[in-house]
Amino acid sequence: MHKQSVINLDDLRAKCKSCSLYQLCLPMGLAEGDIDKLEAIIKRRRVVEKGSYLYHAGDKLKSLFAVRSGSFKSYTPVADSAEQVIGFHLSGELMGMDAIHGAQHRSYAKALETSSVCEIPFDKLEHLSAEVPGLSHHLMSLMSEELQHEQCHITQLAKMTAEARLANFLVEMSQRHSDRGHSAKEFNLSMSRNDIANMLGLAVETVSRLFTQFQEAKILQVERKHIEILNLHALQTQAQSCVGDVVRDTDSSSSIKTKA
Repeated sequence: MHKQSVINLDDLRAKCKSCSLYQLCLPMGLAEGDIDKLEAIIKRRRVVEKGSYLYHAGDKLKSLFAVRSGSFKSYTPVADSAEQVIGFHLSGELMGMDAIHGAQHRSYAKALETSSVCEIPFDKLEHLSAEVPGLSHHLMSLMSEELQHEQCHITQLAKMTAEARLANFLVEMSQRHSDRGHSAKEFNLSMSRNDIANMLGLAVETVSRLFTQFQEAKILQVERKHIEILNLHALQTQAQSCVGDVVRDTDSSSSIKTKA
């Protein structure tokens, strides 16, 4: 009997409660014992190489995935072998919740860079949720947040100008990086311009032109995938955010937060 190979990476062996991301993908306020129970059901921590798939549309629901590092895009197939990008997923975010209804995945999840995930078997998570009310509430909250994001995206495509769509995307990415303790003003976009254009319902030429336009207006500094936000207030003004009011933090980091 062959021993199953195990990826021996120290940074993937850290327990949930010692992980700097666990408060993002797991509910804050869980008791110590409840976190131990959650750790106990995590099947494995795995690496997904750039360009590889975490799951495919039509796969049966087996697990949810917490992104430990790296990033993914999710997309659905459309006519003529094309794809419709429906979202990007960063570290600290849960993936796979689209499969809860119907027990199968409705989208593909593809690694944009070499990434790692924590795999949480869904049947065990369901049983644990019955024991830990805070966990069940948190999962419902995450699903509600996904629904709000989808509604915002529909509004974005129907109502927003091209400038507002890209600005809103950049403001959202800024906030998500800030939530993870990274700079709100300087970060890399792991997704391609084609993927951004696809998700925003724009031509890739339009996205490239808008990046140039924002740079000439001294709102951004763009160097390939590296983005530096020079004028966060101007970007927020362009964004016309459809998810609450976005406000600028007053500290020197200029991180952004949403009003409750």
